[in-house]
Amino acid sequence: DSFFCKQFWLKKGYDYTQKGKSFTDSTAVVDLGVGKNMVSSIRFWLKAFEINDVSDQSTKLGNYLFGKSGKDIYLEGYGTLCLLHYHLVKTARASIYDLVFNHFRKEKIEFTKEHLHSFLKRRCLEKGESFYNQNTINKDISVFIRTYKQPDSKKGNIEEEFSGLLTELNLLSVHKSSQEWFRIEVKERKDLPFEIVLFVILDMLEEDSGKSISFNQLLIGKNSPGQIFVLNSDGLYNKLMEITDYSNKTSYTETAGNRVFQFTEKLDKYKVLDDYFNRI
Repeated sequence: DSFFCKQFWLKKGYDYTQKGKSFTDSTAVVDLGVGKNMVSSIRFWLKAFEINDVSDQSTKLGNYLFGKSGKDIYLEGYGTLCLLHYHLVKTARASIYDLVFNHFRKEKIEFTKEHLHSFLKRRCLEKGESFYNQNTINKDISVFIRTYKQPDSKKGNIEEEFSGLLTELNLLSVHKSSQEWFRIEVKERKDLPFEIVLFVILDMLEEDSGKSISFNQLLIGKNSPGQIFVLNSDGLYNKLMEITDYSNKTSYTETAGNRVFQFTEKLDKYKVLDDYFNRI
């Protein structure tokens, strides 16, 4: 549908799941206090952010954030939003987020809705005619923009403008000429917590069981910190330096132009998150 994820939907949906209730129950509309289509949207976003799995059961991440000892049940931490953004892109259940951050922005830093639509149409048609639906893509683009776009305080419905979940990340900026143009610009991003970057690196290395990874892969590899958080080279380097200061089990080396980040011993990525939440 056309509903972007609202600020408290993930917590509301998580609590509903924990009560053992189903989103298909006839009482779901009343229990969740939203319309029928919004029930489906909450269910979808729980999976897209990896708070629930495909069977509507809570994941480790969901329990970590929203459980009885949840670290940030009201999503107040900047790092929490970074973590949710990472899982939204990585899971690719809502495919537009993966396609934009891992692929489209390599083609265009500045773009209009029409540019993005053309790109998505091309990717759909590569899979076959049946994968392309103009109305669906237009809705997806609208939801994507509302998820990240900074609110416009001049508009009448302030509550609606400020309710996009990931607007505080400042990943998408907007400027207008004859039509609305958007920009996803690589930056140093000093506010990005190094612990979240380290979590992503550890997640990447889980998939290949290695203990080292190249700087270039961390900068432009699929679902890498550089791609997910739109980091420039200096920004990534500074985060790696913060990580090596944080843990003596990590190191960064440059030999004959070959830049490598490595571990002498793998860290527990959730203990890293614990350290972040204990710090803020």
